[in-house]
Amino acid sequence: MTSARAHSADDGAVGDAHGPYPDSGRSGESPRPSPSPSPPDPSPGPDLPEPPADRELPEWLRPVARAARTVEPRQLSSFLPPADGRGRQSAVLVLFGEGAHGPELLLIERASSLRSHAGQPSFPGGALDPEDGDPEADGPVRAALREAEEETGLDPSGVRVFATLPALYIPVSEFVVTPVLAWWRRPSPVAPVDPAETARVFTVPVSELADPANRATSVHPSGHVGPAFLVGDALVWGFTAGVLDRLLHYAGWERPWDAERRVPLDWRP
Repeated sequence: MTSARAHSADDGAVGDAHGPYPDSGRSGESPRPSPSPSPPDPSPGPDLPEPPADRELPEWLRPVARAARTVEPRQLSSFLPPADGRGRQSAVLVLFGEGAHGPELLLIERASSLRSHAGQPSFPGGALDPEDGDPEADGPVRAALREAEEETGLDPSGVRVFATLPALYIPVSEFVVTPVLAWWRRPSPVAPVDPAETARVFTVPVSELADPANRATSVHPSGHVGPAFLVGDALVWGFTAGVLDRLLHYAGWERPWDAERRVPLDWRP
């Protein structure tokens, strides 16, 4: 694995479009990326024992597993799947690893030639295929691992899935997206499998994501605003940034940052 400073290399892919942004506002409103509502208690108590499976994770990753068990959908986003079942079932792989700079996450950058989500950093992932199975059961896990392998060459046998977050909704694309949380217990080489779809595969240290200097509020031309991360030469925004923002918060990794610092989507360092 390499950091965002070094590693480079479909329409069914889950991109960010211009929403949803968990805890975000619209034009003229301030986003709410700071703690709200209160995070779940990160320490296991008598009513919340630590499952034996969590003990197989690195100690630094256990707060994420604990938060995933208790977080409510509305604590992640105001955009939830329609009650009538509309939406294309999808999944993304939120893969935590450990690199030279400590804990890190795997991201990809979509190819600039794509019709949608061109050039956007995102989690690996995409729509469920029929062979992935039931969207209410293991379908999202199978889809997230399959898409990650197809996009990055990741070896799924080295990945341990430890939780799934509640499904969220991207109104503009009508994707119902389940974030699948996993530990990269045995790293394997990764690189773009199809350069026509994936421009590069890279990892970002959690310390860089949590650094207030790398945080900002993105402003979409439509007026939508939401949390963003400035990592290397990439601007991470939209759905991916919203999930990262909430994970940092509920894992207890968030540091105070200036939500009034605004950047356009064409930001460059």
